Amino acid sequence: MANKKRIDVAQLDLKDQVVNINRVTKVVKGGKNLSFTALVVVGDPKKHIVGYAKGKAKEVPSAIRKAIEGAKKNLIKVNTLEHTIPHQVLGVFGAGRVLLKPARTGKGTIAGGAVRAVVEAAGIQNVLTKSIGSKNPHNVIRATFDALLQLRDKEEVAAMRRVDARAT
Repeated sequence: MANKKRIDVAQLDLKDQVVNINRVTKVVKGGKNLSFTALVVVGDPKKHIVGYAKGKAKEVPSAIRKAIEGAKKNLIKVNTLEHTIPHQVLGVFGAGRVLLKPARTGKGTIAGGAVRAVVEAAGIQNVLTKSIGSKNPHNVIRATFDALLQLRDKEEVAAMRRVDARAT
């Protein structure tokens, strides 16, 4: 994970989006303890930087705030072309699979739910996606991030193949 280095949050214009809020209860001797989990995606679309995290607290706003703070610590830079992704990738996490395909200019973001939140936060404007398997938002987001981390730019592929990038 070469592009998982620390990104400075100070000079970013981060926008957050709540993907999922879940009410959870823990049954204890004295009764039920109620709490909330929030799954949040944050990103800077202009710089193609995105991150996600889960927060848990007794109230919804506190859970969202915790998730946003956690997501700011887990930001990644996404390799993109001007408006789309460089190549097709398949991200896998658990039973969830997410297929990302490049699209021509003007096609738009063809994605649903959790995948749309991640792709829009990353600033990818034209992409085709397909979520296969698990519909659990946590698994779908993790699979989408797995796919985004697999994206390589032209120079990186040329260096791995030990060829001149300008010759291709």
